[in-house]
Amino acid sequence: MSRRMPAEWEPHTRTWMAWPSTGYTLGDTADLAEEARRTWAAVANAVIAREPLTMLVGPEAVGAARAHLDPRIVLLEAPLDDAWFRDIGPTFIDDAGELAGVDWVFNGWGAQDWATWDRDALAARAALASADVPRIGSAMVNEGGGIHTDGRGTFLVTETVQLDPGRNPGWTRARVEDELERTLGARKVIWLPRGLTRDSERYGTRGHVDIVACFTPGGQVLVHDQRDPAHPDHVVSAQVREVLAAATDADGGPLDLVAIPAPATLRDDEGWVDWSYVNHYVLNGAVVACVFDDPHDAAALEVLAAAYPGREIVPVDARPIFDRGGGIHCITQQQPAIRA
Repeated sequence: MSRRMPAEWEPHTRTWMAWPSTGYTLGDTADLAEEARRTWAAVANAVIAREPLTMLVGPEAVGAARAHLDPRIVLLEAPLDDAWFRDIGPTFIDDAGELAGVDWVFNGWGAQDWATWDRDALAARAALASADVPRIGSAMVNEGGGIHTDGRGTFLVTETVQLDPGRNPGWTRARVEDELERTLGARKVIWLPRGLTRDSERYGTRGHVDIVACFTPGGQVLVHDQRDPAHPDHVVSAQVREVLAAATDADGGPLDLVAIPAPATLRDDEGWVDWSYVNHYVLNGAVVACVFDDPHDAAALEVLAAAYPGREIVPVDARPIFDRGGGIHCITQQQPAIRA
């Protein structure tokens, strides 16, 4: 068996997203709903300019989606609870030269009492059936935002996600690693101790890695660097750097760490922010990057430009997405181009 999860920067045939159709993702007022639609559309319309995109849409929201989206975007009607396709959709892989999709168990980020997931738990199957892509089932509760790979078998995860008792009670590191090897071809799993502070509170994912650290095409690891000791993520950043500095990749080589600054903004109306420039989306010829109308936006975009030479950096104000619990990476999922 030869399975591999390609890196995000490898060529894509398509991007997948889900439209904010119902619930808290839309918000409690007409203005908040329109804000969500405009922001999801800004990301989607940036993507469709560079590669095909399919958008899952709840049947009740098709009209609103079509009014905001570039007409080239394919709409796939499917009942939805939320709009975090990275987490509810499949993880696409190269399965011995053929495209396949891993369908994780999704249970609302650890069966959290504020979440609903009956419809989202079926989103991956709907996408795979529509695309006629073989499904690889898994007994592990996992989300796409909880894993990141260099495309060569090295994976970043967090102890608070895959080992979460609300997700996989009784699972050990070894069992998680075995399942990542079976489904994604993982050869080396690097365990980070936790995610960012806000994401670890009641309305978070309990520690997704995709706002903490990520690999880049040049073999570097971008690390969220909270430089202000007033923010509790200052300690988290130090812990993550310590683990990564001592780690090696699947081939036994050291990791080249590159700090990407956290935004200068420390708090919003709800508490400590978990805004992160790590949560960008890499697609054919471009990077859709989170910005926050923040003093550190320009420096972070320079880091991304250096990390992805030759790609256009497309900034999108991600504050409305983070207000709802995620970022640009959380609402997108790549379908890699697989060549036998």
